[in-house]
Amino acid sequence: MKIDFNNINEFDISHKQALSNNKNHISFSEILKSSLLKVNQLQLESQKLNEQLAIGNVDNVHQVVIAAQKAELALQFTIQIRNKILDAYNEIIRMSI
Repeated sequence: MKIDFNNINEFDISHKQALSNNKNHISFSEILKSSLLKVNQLQLESQKLNEQLAIGNVDNVHQVVIAAQKAELALQFTIQIRNKILDAYNEIIRMSI
């Protein structure tokens, strides 16, 4: 199954914010930080909707499920990026000089 990430606008916003800070220079740490903040925001939004559902303040259950799926997908994507970074780091460490 191929996943197309070209349509994800939430993560694109963070890159545009990093660009607006300094138009000639985008640091990896700024992009990483803004992306992690967005993942955290999605997790917090999902948790808030789950709490509201538990106390009966949510009429649309679909909204809660969609928020949970967005948060889960963003977290899985972040974990995979972390794994790739660690694999690259380990590969560099194994190189002989």
